[in-house]
Amino acid sequence: MRFTVRDLVYIGVFGALWGVLELSFGALLHMFNLPFTGGIMVALGISIALIGRMFVPKTGSIFLIGVVAALLKLLSMGGVVINPLIGILIESALAELAVSALGRPSRISYMLAGILAALWTVFQPVLTMGIMGGAGLVAALTFIAERGAKTLGAGTDVIVTVLAILIAIHALFGIVAGILGWEVGRTVHTRRTQLQGAE
Repeated sequence: MRFTVRDLVYIGVFGALWGVLELSFGALLHMFNLPFTGGIMVALGISIALIGRMFVPKTGSIFLIGVVAALLKLLSMGGVVINPLIGILIESALAELAVSALGRPSRISYMLAGILAALWTVFQPVLTMGIMGGAGLVAALTFIAERGAKTLGAGTDVIVTVLAILIAIHALFGIVAGILGWEVGRTVHTRRTQLQGAE
């Protein structure tokens, strides 16, 4: 898929918005150690990328918006911090896959994109800690469950329940992100088209 100069400008703008949001609001949430910071940030970031997809209706645009956001976050850290970089890239890739696989973008494909991206924040330790870190699948899932239990104020003896609740909460974040991306994107894009037609 070929991108025009205008497409690349939009990709840069929406990627920068996501990146700046990560650096400002995301840093603030992390500083206060608020629960579900990852879910909140991926919902906001993916909603921006999905809005951007309305302006660049081409396969690959969501992922490229994520690449710009990841590069901005990487540069701000002054060094290579692999987890945030992997997170943003895979979240945007999953959202891209969902929107592209279902054909023409729709509210359903946007919601699915949000859900897949948000769920990645739950299971990222399986890759970074379990596979790349060599700890193994069981250790990674245990870590996820223990961290979730602490956030939810539950005991570690209900690991399956904790995981189910984490999945449900993050899926909800994803649904909200998808709906927000679809509704705001359509409204802004329609308004922009009307203004261009009136010129």
